[in-house]
Amino acid sequence: MNANQAKYPQLRFKGFTDPWEQRKLSDISDVTKLAGFEFTKYVRYQETGKIIALRGLNVKNGKLVLDDVKYIDDSDFSKLNRSKLYKNDILLTYVGTVGELAIVPEDDKYYLAPNVARIRLQDHVNSIFICQMMNDSNFYNRIILPLIATSSQPALSMENVRKFQLLMPDYQEQQKIGSFFKQIDDTIALHQRKLAKLKELKQGYLQKMFPQNGSKFPQLRFTGFADAWEERKFFESIASTIDFRGRTPKKLGMDWSESGYLALSALNVKNGYIDPLADAHYGDENLYKKWMSGKELKKGQVLFTTEAPMGNVAQVPDNNGYILSQRTVAFETKEDMMTNDFLAVLLKSPLIFNNLSALSSGGTAKGVSQKSLKGLSITVPFDIDEQQKIGSFFKQLDDTIALHQRKLEKLQELKKGYLQKMFC
Repeated sequence: MNANQAKYPQLRFKGFTDPWEQRKLSDISDVTKLAGFEFTKYVRYQETGKIIALRGLNVKNGKLVLDDVKYIDDSDFSKLNRSKLYKNDILLTYVGTVGELAIVPEDDKYYLAPNVARIRLQDHVNSIFICQMMNDSNFYNRIILPLIATSSQPALSMENVRKFQLLMPDYQEQQKIGSFFKQIDDTIALHQRKLAKLKELKQGYLQKMFPQNGSKFPQLRFTGFADAWEERKFFESIASTIDFRGRTPKKLGMDWSESGYLALSALNVKNGYIDPLADAHYGDENLYKKWMSGKELKKGQVLFTTEAPMGNVAQVPDNNGYILSQRTVAFETKEDMMTNDFLAVLLKSPLIFNNLSALSSGGTAKGVSQKSLKGLSITVPFDIDEQQKIGSFFKQLDDTIALHQRKLEKLQELKKGYLQKMFC
């Protein structure tokens, strides 16, 4: 750490003016890991129980992720005293995916597994403050990355972890900062839960409002509709397809601009909305006219990502002019056969998406071809009014999901900004 590094954060709570002090992690904590032989000799994994062994995959983004856990209730705990974890212990992954952190939330439930280090802080050191500091990208790039950058198998020794240099204020300021970030994290977690529930709700409706297993009748319908749905070839309902796969503006002798017409690529098209920041490329007037002449995108047209990732669906949000980029196609429906809103939902229905997955090709980056799309069979309501009802229902649901997604992203950006300003 540079001796001249600023010891005053840019942003502070009122009443705190003293410089922060540099401390080694070993000066304020006990750092240890579990020897492999201890775990393999005395631990018995099982699929159910009450006592969880925390592995590297359970430690991510500053919190415990308990989707995949191993229980160790029948292990020899008399030989595992060093492995027992207590409330406010900090966990740090030190092999493979290095630098992930989490705080142990309670006593008598967790034990340490291999590849995860335990940091037990002294009294009057705030665990949330330390975890927030060490979980920040600035800390990772400045302290951790130089220690693992040259290794083919990234790993931290406990000796190096104990030598971590931290800039710290007094305990009262640590508490203030820790409480502040805990409130932000709790709000982020709340929005994440709301978003997950909305997405789960949408998947449930998709299962029930589209026919399954060869049936022509969905399980759930709007009042007034009872006729069987009909089977068609996908392209019978599509008036046109815009697709620039295999071509780029550079092949036209042109390049992207810093402003102008937003280019919609597979990275911009999320499920139900357009994310303009995910892949911010723009074209000027010349590129737009050359690239999109006669193929201008119109509000409501359905966008579909053909690969990397495959299967994301959104609709053109307005008539402001967009450039269609690679790995994304735009569909326009035949008005007397299908509505755009319904098509946007249909492409995300389980049966259609599973068929597209089966038709896809490639390795880790799956993709679907125009030829495969032309051979796709779909089951749809003949009545345009029923299509409109279904399309409007899911569009409203997608708008709500997108609103919560944007709120979540803004909170995450807000936290990132505070981390940069409130730590030295």
